[in-house]
Amino acid sequence: MQEFIAQTLNGLTLAGVIFLVSSGFTLVFGIMRVTNLAHGAVYLLGGYIGYSVIASTNSFFLGLVTAALSMAAFGFLLERTLITWLRRSEMAELLATLGLIYVIDDVALAIWGGNPLTINLPGILGQSSTLPVSGIVYPNGRIFILGVSIVVAAALYYLLRRTRVGAIIRAGVDDREMVGALGVNVRLAWTLVFTLGALLAGFAGVLGGTVLGLYTGADSDMLLFALAVVIVGGLGSFEGAILGSLLIGLVVDYGTAYFAAFAYSVLFIPVIVVLLVKPQGLLGRQGA
Repeated sequence: MQEFIAQTLNGLTLAGVIFLVSSGFTLVFGIMRVTNLAHGAVYLLGGYIGYSVIASTNSFFLGLVTAALSMAAFGFLLERTLITWLRRSEMAELLATLGLIYVIDDVALAIWGGNPLTINLPGILGQSSTLPVSGIVYPNGRIFILGVSIVVAAALYYLLRRTRVGAIIRAGVDDREMVGALGVNVRLAWTLVFTLGALLAGFAGVLGGTVLGLYTGADSDMLLFALAVVIVGGLGSFEGAILGSLLIGLVVDYGTAYFAAFAYSVLFIPVIVVLLVKPQGLLGRQGA
């Protein structure tokens, strides 16, 4: 039972990292209909930048903020240039963002090398504590990541459900043409969403680097998780991103712990089931 509880907590931690990446991805996909295949590479690049800042300044939180803001600036420039130029051609967007993956990966390989790197949490966050309920000794860093993910989810929920900007974003998911016809600056809303998605990916890159590490191929793994979350949760659904992240995180962790031979393929079980039962996703809308 203690092992099961520990694996569940590991799955929830993984779900938190996946949510930080997939929440921005699902909004970009839902509103702009842009399948940004480079989203996972933004996650990895943010992690590497955070690693370098932390190594130079010995400040984890400075590295976290720098990585998030750097990737936000990168996302802003990407949306204003490449995505804007290719907006009317879905195939061109796919190929361009696919090519961008290789560019980012090669740059990362040249700067940081191919050896796996791990970001260390400072002070008490790098230690372990005994959980009061089960008596399990568990890393404080994983509890910290889970807590941060919950806070970010609450902040995003408030942004999307309680602010005018959130109303515009949600309306853009349902009917982009109508939002534009009402005089709303859809162009600015798209840029905001894309920038926010990149910021969250860079933020997740540093947190993910503490538990998953930074390695060649991590961008592909995280992109696969984000795509699975979109399929399971539903296109453009924030609540779906939360639910999908929880399911994917737990399934992947349980699969790795108890079905090691099928650890990678077990990810596709919930994806296939949802596609068969509810193709629009668990919380997606019909025709989305």
